[in-house]
Amino acid sequence: MRTLANIFWLGTKELRSVTHDVVLLALVAYSFSLAIISQAQSSSQEVHNASIAVVDEDHSELSRRIIRAFLPPYFKPAQPIAERDIVPLMNAGTYTFVIDIPPHFERDVLGKRLPTIQLNVDATAMVQAGIGASYAQQIIDTEVNDFLARAEPTAPARVDLAIRVAYNPNITTAWFISVMGIINNVTMLAIILAGAAIVREREHGTMDHLLVMPLTPFEIAMSKVWANGLVIIIAVGLSLYLVVRAILAVPITGSIPLFLVGTAIYLFFATSIGIFLGTVARSMPQLGLLFMLVFLPMNMLSGSNTPLESMPPWLARFMEVSPSTHFVSFAQSILYRGAGIGVVWPHFLATALIGSLFFGLALWRFRSVTAQAM
Repeated sequence: MRTLANIFWLGTKELRSVTHDVVLLALVAYSFSLAIISQAQSSSQEVHNASIAVVDEDHSELSRRIIRAFLPPYFKPAQPIAERDIVPLMNAGTYTFVIDIPPHFERDVLGKRLPTIQLNVDATAMVQAGIGASYAQQIIDTEVNDFLARAEPTAPARVDLAIRVAYNPNITTAWFISVMGIINNVTMLAIILAGAAIVREREHGTMDHLLVMPLTPFEIAMSKVWANGLVIIIAVGLSLYLVVRAILAVPITGSIPLFLVGTAIYLFFATSIGIFLGTVARSMPQLGLLFMLVFLPMNMLSGSNTPLESMPPWLARFMEVSPSTHFVSFAQSILYRGAGIGVVWPHFLATALIGSLFFGLALWRFRSVTAQAM
């Protein structure tokens, strides 16, 4: 009971220290609010409300079908313009795409003369231009093929492929980026907060005060784990409810409380890494450099940016010993697919066991440093 009391009161001291650090508080608030919104809205990999105009020189049924096929949310309704206005309007940035349907287009299609449609693209809108050009080609091909199928009898296809996209029907990038942004920021802030707590104690001279008190290194380390972990869990919960659900309107299929339980288990590992780095670094700049060396490989290979299946087999097997990989896996299962505890408990267990090993390593290092200081 005395150990628990010491851990609790030391943790409250750590919480007061965090609340008085305006820079860290601002970093936490920004990382789980504006940073998530910015990532979700600026990393879009699909066409959305692209402006498009059409020069219809054919005025046929087929050309009208093509014009009507460009619909939201990918494209704004196509606007008719004259051929002489193509260059001035694109130079002014009024339209990203301009389609020019030549005269006698329908007649040439029915006569199998292979006519050509001109698609003008404003490549300064790089993402819209690259993906939108292929979208426009698919839309035009589909309308022409449907028109020919009604005009000429054709044999039915031997195989009909029915595509059903699960969990993200429109393949909206923001649905994925927002949640993965939160997951990446959990790792980042857990390491920074825990490491900064150790460095701050050394720089302010309060570490010497702690060492002369009847406290063990285990109690000091655990107080920093639960205090900094609590700050991050509260920030994650608010971000999921207020930013992801309310502002970005991303549907969360699974249980957020279950995800927060898994996050608390993972934070045991991430804060241990921060404590270990805090015992190695002698100043905040050194901590920042060590953080980059640890966080970037762990984040890039965890599966949040690149699926494990696309990695070399030996690297994928190696990353299975990292709790960050299990964290990404159960986070996607819970939040995207609505998985329950019966599905994700192996990842919870693996994260807890590996996190315990890392905490033991961090505690050993912390005891060595404190023994040298005494």
